[in-house]
Amino acid sequence: MSETHCSTSHVPIRIEPFKVACSGCNLRELCLPLGMSEAQLERLDSMVATRRSVARGEALFRVGDAFAALYAIRAGFFKTNVSSEDGRDQVTGFQMAGELLGLDGIGTDRHTCDAIALEDSQVCLIPFHQLEDLSREFSDLQRHFHRIMSREIVRDHGVMLLLGSMRAEERLAAFLLNLTQRLRTRGYSASSLVLRMTREEIGSYLGLKLETVSRAFSKFQEDGLLDVKQRQIHVLKPEGLQALVNGSGC
Repeated sequence: MSETHCSTSHVPIRIEPFKVACSGCNLRELCLPLGMSEAQLERLDSMVATRRSVARGEALFRVGDAFAALYAIRAGFFKTNVSSEDGRDQVTGFQMAGELLGLDGIGTDRHTCDAIALEDSQVCLIPFHQLEDLSREFSDLQRHFHRIMSREIVRDHGVMLLLGSMRAEERLAAFLLNLTQRLRTRGYSASSLVLRMTREEIGSYLGLKLETVSRAFSKFQEDGLLDVKQRQIHVLKPEGLQALVNGSGC
């Protein structure tokens, strides 16, 4: 699985009328705090008035773009990455439906990473200044977004721990367990999945070479932990993956 490089030129992103309100979206429980009143949901629906379709390989935003909104992923899959001075891409995360993109821009009013669609995707646009105003009125909403930002910080710390103390097979096992847990939360199978990212992208995220990732997948298959058919993965023994992670001492 080789990395797909995207042109640095901006491709126009299609903006469509928002057809499904937050109150009727099947991802509502992932995106929004529980217990919002109908009046609060109506205010939120009026704020989240547009969605964007982003084709596979296109950028939702790039490093240096002005920050104006957060993006709730309604469908699809994204990666975020930064580029080193020598031009190499470093993947910093993978995001799926029900998660937010754009938090990187809050501090500087500029985006500090690229967000690239790994498949045809749709996002709900949430104007940040309106979100701030609404959050001041609705404390539950403010606490919810504080929890989201806290979760991102914790995830970053987890990645640093993963890269600093785990062997290659342990890193891949932890990655697959995290991915299946997030899919299960969204009602998908936790044992059968199609990887939207390439092995090279996984390696970039985990700090591993492509060959090392491929060897680890092959080892998992030989040990009966996974059934691997290109990007189709069937987790046969999740307890075996968990034992690898537990054995790392993390």
